[in-house]
Formats: sequence, C-alpha cells, structure tokens
Amino acid sequence: MPLPSEPLRKLGFLTIGLFDGADPGPGHESTLEIIALGERLGFDSAWVRHRHLQYGISSPVAVLAAASQRTSRIELGTAVIPLGWENPLRLAEDLATVDILSGGRLNPGLSVGPPMHYDDVRQALYPRTAELEDFSYDRVERLLACVRGEPVTEFSGTEGIEVFSNRVQPHSPGLAGRLWYGGASLRSAQWAGEHGMNFLTSSVVRADEPADFAEIQRASIQAFRAHHPDGARARVSQGLVVIPTDSATPAQRAKYEQYVEKRTPRTTSPQGPARLLFARDILGTSAEIAGQLYAHAAFREIDEVAFALPFSFEHEDYVQILTDMATKLGPALGWQSR
Repeated sequence: MPLPSEPLRKLGFLTIGLFDGADPGPGHESTLEIIALGERLGFDSAWVRHRHLQYGISSPVAVLAAASQRTSRIELGTAVIPLGWENPLRLAEDLATVDILSGGRLNPGLSVGPPMHYDDVRQALYPRTAELEDFSYDRVERLLACVRGEPVTEFSGTEGIEVFSNRVQPHSPGLAGRLWYGGASLRSAQWAGEHGMNFLTSSVVRADEPADFAEIQRASIQAFRAHHPDGARARVSQGLVVIPTDSATPAQRAKYEQYVEKRTPRTTSPQGPARLLFARDILGTSAEIAGQLYAHAAFREIDEVAFALPFSFEHEDYVQILTDMATKLGPALGWQSR
C-alpha cells in the first residue's frame, strides 16, 4: 500500500481470549461474542491467539468451531498455532473438520520451534520421545502434506463393514491455500514463500540487523514475495497493536495510555538472546493512527491487516475499539465494510 489513495483490502482483528482460571466460561463466551460483533461490524477476519498452560485460548480450533456456528461470513484464523505442541496428522483432521463446518472460512496460522519452556513441559508432553521430536520446518511440511490430501498410509479400502481412506478425512480442498506461516525473521519469510504459504507478520521481529522495526519487517515481506510463486500478489497480513480512541471515554483513554506507556520500554532495543524487537503500540484517534500507518515502511507493503487487540482490557473496551476500527479507522485507510 504505497499511497493513501490505494485502499486497505481486508480488515481483521486478533484477540488472545483471556479468561479467569477459576471460572473460564465467561472469558470464552466473551471471545465468541467479540467474533460475532466483528462480523456484524463488517470485519473481513477474526483471529485468535494460542496459549498453553496460561489463561488464554489453549484450543483455538475448538473455539473457532464454536465461532463458526455463530457467524456466517467472517473468516476465522489462528495466529498462531505452535506446531511443537501438535501432531500434524491429528491437527490436519481438526483443521479440515472446522473448515468444513465453517463453509471454507478457516485460515490456520502456524509456527515451528520447540514449545515454550520446553525443559519444563517435555516430560508431560513427550515423555518417551522428547529427544526424538523434530521441531524444524519439516513439521510444517508434514501438516501441509496432510491438508493437501497426500497419502498418509498405504492401507485403504474396505475391512469388514468399515471403509478406510489413505488420506486425512475430511478433506477440504481449499484449505491448503489458506494456510499461513507466522514468521519474525528473514529466514522464515523466505521459507514460507518457497513453500507457497501466506505470511503473517506481527508486532515482533528478529533484529538481526540494526534495530529499525518497520525496515526489518518490510525486508521480511519483500523476501517472502521474492520467493513466492505468486510474487507481488502473495498474501501478507500485518498484525500491529492499534488502539483507536475516537469514542473512548476519558477513563478508557487513561487506561489505554497507561497500557502503552508500560509496554513502550521494550520497543527501544532488541530483547533477549533472540534479539526480538517489538513494535510500539499505536494509540490515538483514527486519523492520527492512519497517518502513522502510512508512514510505516512495512504497512506500505501490504493491503490486509489483523490488528491485535491489547491483552488485558475489559469486554466493553474491546467493543469500543472494534467499533472505532470498523467505523472510523478502516474508512480512514480506504477500507469498505462488506
């Protein structure tokens, strides 16, 4: 999107789906209500995060199965499912099932690498195979093969009264084209492009070079498209944290300002051994946010977004933010509601 005259094509949002560990039902219900609200507001997509052994959505596929029955149009995505926790064949069955139930609206986002805090969970997760598990890109390729309908066994046919298939069932033919890879480095961007996936880029990048977030992210987007069969037409979605305040109350604005201020120090330099660099949250009126986005080097490379909702706000805060995104910010970026 090099010029403000070129409209944003797809507007989406991402939520973590927090809940109270002592009473998880209301938090999950809030997530489903927010997704349904997104559809009513005209958003193109709703995405959920994935959290294990935390108080956020641990089973996004199950949550999106429920969301698919409360909505009819909005695309439903995961950002992202860490495959180190998953068996690719079993996950492919779940993804295909939800895609069928949703009428072909599922957009699974994936990543690889060892599970977070692997030394602490390996005995519970892989008690006999921890040393043998492969957390490389091969794990994604296994999932891709299953979703594409490639054979997973040499056995098929009829045995007694039961009929067996040699590929994952159900098979959803369009699902493979809606798989996304969530990457933060040039290497992952190039790999996703070479394997014909879509590319999710968020508010975190790996700062291998001098730490300018927007330039690092732009370089990843360009590397992805340079290695993708579709070239410049290859799909990229950007997921910055954006907080419009057009209709916010004074109390909400004060809360949002405190939230951004608390998170800002981590944006000034790369964090930890992995040199992860975080983007600053963008807070302000929709007009102010649009101006900052058009000045963002990576935003000018894309035409679809999944703006990330802040982690720890209340349900009514998300209603206000989503409403402003759909009615104020989206139009300021040239987007039109369906």
